[in-house]
Amino acid sequence: MLQRRDLPLGQIIQGDCIETLNALPEKSIDLIFADPPYNLQLQQLLWRPNMTRVDGVTDAWDQFDDLQAYDDFSRAWLRACRRVLKDTGTLWVIGSYHNIHRIGAMMQDLGYWFLNEIVWIKTNPMPNFRGVRFTNAHETLLWASKFKGARYTFNYHAMKGLHDGKQMRSDWTIPICSGGERLKVHGKKAHSTQKPEALLYRVILASSNPGDVVLDPFFGTGTTGAVAKKLHRHWIGIEREAAYIELAQARIDAVTPESFDKVAFDVRDKRRLAPKVAFSQLLEAGYLQPGQKLYFRGDETRIAHIKPDAKLLLEDGFEGSIHQCGSHLMGGSPCNGWQHWHFRGEDGALRPIDALRERYRRECLPSS
Repeated sequence: MLQRRDLPLGQIIQGDCIETLNALPEKSIDLIFADPPYNLQLQQLLWRPNMTRVDGVTDAWDQFDDLQAYDDFSRAWLRACRRVLKDTGTLWVIGSYHNIHRIGAMMQDLGYWFLNEIVWIKTNPMPNFRGVRFTNAHETLLWASKFKGARYTFNYHAMKGLHDGKQMRSDWTIPICSGGERLKVHGKKAHSTQKPEALLYRVILASSNPGDVVLDPFFGTGTTGAVAKKLHRHWIGIEREAAYIELAQARIDAVTPESFDKVAFDVRDKRRLAPKVAFSQLLEAGYLQPGQKLYFRGDETRIAHIKPDAKLLLEDGFEGSIHQCGSHLMGGSPCNGWQHWHFRGEDGALRPIDALRERYRRECLPSS
């Protein structure tokens, strides 16, 4: 059985990402964030109108002989990532129009199952100085599980918390990495494509839990490791360039996370973690009675009667579970019957039957 001690936790491994990934234990990683070379194929230097040079991506690690070479490289690291990913794990890949569509097709070919496409909208993108095309103001993130139907982590309520209590959308407006966050060496960018910590904060919080293992096969200056450490996740970095490793290590060493408090850092949905309670248990325990009326969405004109076998009987003759009857009334749309069916309390007020489920947990399942 795999043990955490079998993994190089909290380490930056220098070397080729494909070789290093293939040396790691199979099904050992909870979350992978990959920011691979974009293969930008820049043909010439870029200049601003004032004749100052644009500090673009001209690094050797972004250069490939042709598209076939890039495809071969991409397919190899994607396959290696899938091998080390747990069946419950997920992969995030970020890219631009230069590469993300090719990588997306490869991911599907390899068996990954897309969960979302996220658009990172940059509040301060670099202008198109030549004025020959639209300003590139976004990048794309692909989020995928290992295969169709896989169970995976998604902290839905944590994302709502970051979005003023509303469901998080797939368009994320976040500034590019700049100011004091941008690492520099002798006044110049240390890494041409350093990602903002705010972006990784959202990725890691959404799709992992404290104690999980987060891996970045293109570690760069260590944004993934720095954020993972703050959020009390284990991390592993793979990076080829020694200069980046030195910067990343110093950056992560400077991170002092708050003391770990299991309750404080747990952002999982408490409802999903709560012990399961069947509607029939409420009936058997006397919290509800056979023949009692329930009201759909608190509407006293839409009534169901509770049958002794814990099914509901609607006035149009439809019979089924609390969820099936709710779906029937909603024209076939999915329905959480616990939230939509209401009972009349002793004070005459209508309340969702979920309140009875919570009461049953407190009174009949004290260990929960």
